[in-house]
Amino acid sequence: MTLRIGIDLGGTKTEIVALDARGVVRLRRRAATPADYPGIVSAITGLVGTVEAELGGRGSIGLGIPGSLSPRDGRVRNANTQCLNGQALDRDLAEALGRPVRISNDANCLALSEAADGAGAGHRVVFAVILGTGVGGGVVVDGKLLEGPNRVAGEWGHTPLPWMTPAEHPGRRCWCGLSGCLETLLCGPALAADWKGEGQRDAAGIEAAAAAGDPAAEAALERYTSRLARALAATTNLLDPDAVVLGGGLSNLERIYAEVPRRMAPFIFGDATGVRLLRARHGDSSGVFGAARLWDHG
Repeated sequence: MTLRIGIDLGGTKTEIVALDARGVVRLRRRAATPADYPGIVSAITGLVGTVEAELGGRGSIGLGIPGSLSPRDGRVRNANTQCLNGQALDRDLAEALGRPVRISNDANCLALSEAADGAGAGHRVVFAVILGTGVGGGVVVDGKLLEGPNRVAGEWGHTPLPWMTPAEHPGRRCWCGLSGCLETLLCGPALAADWKGEGQRDAAGIEAAAAAGDPAAEAALERYTSRLARALAATTNLLDPDAVVLGGGLSNLERIYAEVPRRMAPFIFGDATGVRLLRARHGDSSGVFGAARLWDHG
């Protein structure tokens, strides 16, 4: 059996999917992501071996990671799973698995999946955003992934928050070395810390808390939707996408879809019509389906 295997390497979980030649899902599985680089290589190799043994087939392998490969030396850089940085992940996996592995940023994989048969299907220009443990973006134009010569197209999480208020300036220090990056303000741990205080990482339940009258939760959500709106408005001014697709855990915040488009309007240049802000159709599995599609594109 010929398979297309996709792997989404997240900060806390790793998911694998195997598609047959018709694109039908034959197997999906998740496992915890190890905290060290040798453990990650071993875990991915083990997942692929298990899947192929169970299905009796062999496949192409695409991998989405929270970073990208440097065009200079082929090593991982810009990964918020920092044990990956400086590692020749594609070469190490190719050696372990006995075949080439195609790697792209996890937000690129999200964009590729959602533009193909997800919420962005039928739209020419799709900007896809991950709002999770980290923050990232990817761009698909006419069904083709836009990576750029340096493979940083769509690196939205490491652009600064636009139109900062005095209270927001200059912004928190990011692990990348700069201050005010969107990742420091729009990721899940940032929202949790804004709600419950420094050191908190879990924002689950914040909407329920706000609905129950928790003023700290309501205030944190107000700040979050304002920041998200400004960030997406700046991207809209630059890219003018047909659709913006949101993925990651925070894409499940219901108020985003009602409030953010309205809040974006004052910051969008000209008389642009309402932005189509859409929830990822494949949920938190969009990335793994996009990874399986990486070998479909050149």
